[in-house]
Amino acid sequence: MYGHVEILARRIKKGVDSIDGVEGFLFRVPETLSPEVLEQMKVPKKKDGNADEVPVILPERLAEADALLFGFPTRYGSMAAQMKAFFDSTGQLWREQRLAGVPAGFFVSTGTQGGGQETTAWTAITQLAHHGMVYVPIGYTFGAGMFEMDSLRGGSPYGAGVFSGDGTRKPSETELALAEHHGKYMAGIVQRFAQPSLHRPGHGLD
Repeated sequence: MYGHVEILARRIKKGVDSIDGVEGFLFRVPETLSPEVLEQMKVPKKKDGNADEVPVILPERLAEADALLFGFPTRYGSMAAQMKAFFDSTGQLWREQRLAGVPAGFFVSTGTQGGGQETTAWTAITQLAHHGMVYVPIGYTFGAGMFEMDSLRGGSPYGAGVFSGDGTRKPSETELALAEHHGKYMAGIVQRFAQPSLHRPGHGLD
């Protein structure tokens, strides 16, 4: 909506693409708020048709991926309504169990330090469980960067994250580095899961 999740997503993609044999693809979910409400919220307008614009995804595209990383802002400690609406639209995939066994993880944006960097991921795990997906947290694999106390840093063992503040704060270099690490880590998981007899040619990481 304001760009924080997209900034992390692009850095995550950089991490994914740095691993040989794995390619990341970016998508956004459909907006559920009216143009009038978005204007009142001072949301920057999307430039549909722009080559740099992230395309809107259809639920069935999820089944094309070898792994999935879902990014979203928090609303009272859980995912924003737009993301929940998208998950609610995946019923056909659930009925056919087309996402069962697919590795998946989360990255988030919150307005404050106590705004849900961890609970937003916790409460989203139910979506993965009902689809039978394999939840992949990053743990403390980022090393020393997970223990830094001298500056504000979003992210947790559950995934990359950013503090957006009032909407004007930009991700710090540490937050961006953690996001890039998250992409590399998930790409490594994809490689471990991808066996010659099971690999689906042409699939990538969303």
